[in-house]
Amino acid sequence: MTKYLILVKHSLPQIAEDRPANTWNLSAEGQVRARRLAEQLERFGPEVIVSSNEPKAKETAEILASHFQLDMQIVSDLHEHDRSNVPYLSDHTFQASIREFFQKPDELVFGSETANQAYTRFYRGVHSILNEHQNKTIVIATHGTVISLFVSRLTGSSDLELWSQLGLPSFVALDLHSNTLIVRSTIT
Repeated sequence: MTKYLILVKHSLPQIAEDRPANTWNLSAEGQVRARRLAEQLERFGPEVIVSSNEPKAKETAEILASHFQLDMQIVSDLHEHDRSNVPYLSDHTFQASIREFFQKPDELVFGSETANQAYTRFYRGVHSILNEHQNKTIVIATHGTVISLFVSRLTGSSDLELWSQLGLPSFVALDLHSNTLIVRSTIT
């Protein structure tokens, strides 16, 4: 039986411009979408649910864990690229900052870690989970930037292109035996 690593970009948050994005919770619509996401993931037979420590990812993972009647584990290395020191940005400024972040992975251009630092941290977190739960289908509720960094380096695809295609919520499913991206889907 094929086993999968499923990386879930958290569901739609309630934006609070006066607070850092890493403190945002899910919106009511985000909770509805997370339940739809759970239905979409049934075909993969999740056996382990893990989350970053950010509220919007934890809430997404809690909905998934409840749906699949599984416990949820929190792993700190799975959080988003650290930009807790960045105020709320207009969409145009945010998009430009993300482009530069991906284009200059060794430079600190946005937030308090480079793309390469975020990737290394996230990679370490993912591989600790894979080592702990060998031969199981694992769902990790996390964030778009780190998903894009991880998947692009695994598959050779464009990190910026993947990032721009990930909705709230969305997921990518990777075949653990061949390390190939087999599904990318956004839930609306």
